[in-house]
Amino acid sequence: MIKRLWANRSKAKASLPHTEGIPPENVPEHVAIIMDGNGRWAKRRGLPRMAGHHSGMKTVKRITIEANRLGVKYLTLYAFSTENWKRPKAEVDFLMKLPQQFLEIELDDLIANNVQVKMMGHREDLPPHTLSAVDEAISKTAGNTGLVLNFALNYGSRKEMLETVQAIAADVREGKLTPEQINDELFSQRLLSGELPDPDLLIRTSGELRLSNFMLWQLAYSELWFTDVYWPEFTEQHFHEAIEEYGRRARRYGGV
Repeated sequence: MIKRLWANRSKAKASLPHTEGIPPENVPEHVAIIMDGNGRWAKRRGLPRMAGHHSGMKTVKRITIEANRLGVKYLTLYAFSTENWKRPKAEVDFLMKLPQQFLEIELDDLIANNVQVKMMGHREDLPPHTLSAVDEAISKTAGNTGLVLNFALNYGSRKEMLETVQAIAADVREGKLTPEQINDELFSQRLLSGELPDPDLLIRTSGELRLSNFMLWQLAYSELWFTDVYWPEFTEQHFHEAIEEYGRRARRYGGV
């Protein structure tokens, strides 16, 4: 299904006229998204929260397709945070099955469309069936050279940074590093996202205006774009609006 959608959308620019106004140089290299509002979307419709998460999975497919078509090189999706374990067990169990369901359906077409799957998160608490599905996708797409689809799964930025500090401190204690060698570049490389560039653009759906413990170090100079739209309702047109706004901003990194 996704392969057919990829092909159809690549031939159907006329149905998405707004994209014609996005110069390639204005397309961010790395887009990160806090996919928020699944539960509220479902509640508004009198549906169980799980229905919202399932619908949100369909949005993941659509936005992955469109990001690849526009030339985005890295797409990081906040799929499950270290704080999400506080949710009801039935909801957590359902969320842990979603990566398996998504990848079982879409993996072959992600491979065919040169997408590389990665995961950024704390593996120790994830159930075996979740890890198995993700690891299989990572292994089977490792040779792909197109869009990097990076799932932030059981991810928490404060834990990430604390563990990085502990690891660097251990290296100093063991004589592998000196304090003078510790700088921004070293710290960034030791984070879970060390293989990726920092996000150029962060998108958050559902009207919330906070980072929620997501990539706190990496987002230091990212452009932020918020929308009231719930994630299951987030369309390619909303994605274009965010990218067009990004293209209008001047990124000075503290300069003039």
